[in-house]
Amino acid sequence: MALLTHQRAGSKPGLRTSQAIAVAGAAALVALAMANMHRARAAERRHPPMGRFIEVDGVRLHFVDRGSGTPLILLHGNGSAIEDFETSGLIELASKRHRVIAFDRPGFGHSTRPRGRLWTAAAQAQLIRKAALRLGLSRYLVLGHSFGAAVALDIAAKHPADVSGLILVSGYFYPSPRVDALLLGTPALPGLGQLLRYTVLPPISRLAWPFALRKIFGPAKIPARFSAIMRDMALRPSQLRATSAESALVMFTALARKRIPDDAAFSVGIVTGAEDRVVDAALQSQRLHRNLPGSLFHSVAGAGHMVHHHAPADILSMIDRVAGQKAPMR
Repeated sequence: MALLTHQRAGSKPGLRTSQAIAVAGAAALVALAMANMHRARAAERRHPPMGRFIEVDGVRLHFVDRGSGTPLILLHGNGSAIEDFETSGLIELASKRHRVIAFDRPGFGHSTRPRGRLWTAAAQAQLIRKAALRLGLSRYLVLGHSFGAAVALDIAAKHPADVSGLILVSGYFYPSPRVDALLLGTPALPGLGQLLRYTVLPPISRLAWPFALRKIFGPAKIPARFSAIMRDMALRPSQLRATSAESALVMFTALARKRIPDDAAFSVGIVTGAEDRVVDAALQSQRLHRNLPGSLFHSVAGAGHMVHHHAPADILSMIDRVAGQKAPMR
């Protein structure tokens, strides 16, 4: 009995130590979350909205509207925002010939991303189409980069009468094994994902940022302006949720891709970086070009996934070719 009492008494210091460690760990996580939220608010103050807002189906969409002429909708890729097209120079170039409307897709930049919905490419396509109608656009060119290409393709496939031309840049169109999608999608999960997004993920992502940019831009040079503007906005907990969710959805999006109707009265232009390290250009863009008779195709030598930064004039040239070409028979 004395021995049992001694054992119980002796266990108390160890228990108190474990409790102290747990409390210290929780306090550290709270402090880290507060620091990350402060950094996110500071990033939004440094980079305020550059355009206007429109509310559609409970989503507050941020967009810029510049230039005049044939309407051209721009849809950025995963993890990005309007600033992607701004820093590449594409908005400035295209707005000299077209009315350019660039959206922050749901959860990116200054657009909201309501919970309780699965924001697939199809869901986003429906949202963007409704926004376009609200802005008075009845027929327009639409350009999508990376995941934005899937959204653009869905608009064109489901509502071909609305589209006067389709430009797909560095897109992912056919499902292929993507083990990274499961890992990258973890922070989008409720509970554990939320804990990661608000605590350890932002600083870890900040350390990994240079390596990520080398992958998406390589072998081309990383634009200093893009990195300076995009980093802190992209690493906010709210945007990390959207980025992670779309990473998890990438294979599903390719599997659910709709076919463009054979009688669609618009042309399709496909642009890819010849040395894309994110998406295999041969298995994706070139394959789509082969399977879509009459489509226009351009591969930019020396360019990676962010081909619009490497060669914005080539992108503009494709936009003009699509806008000026009579739609081929498919």
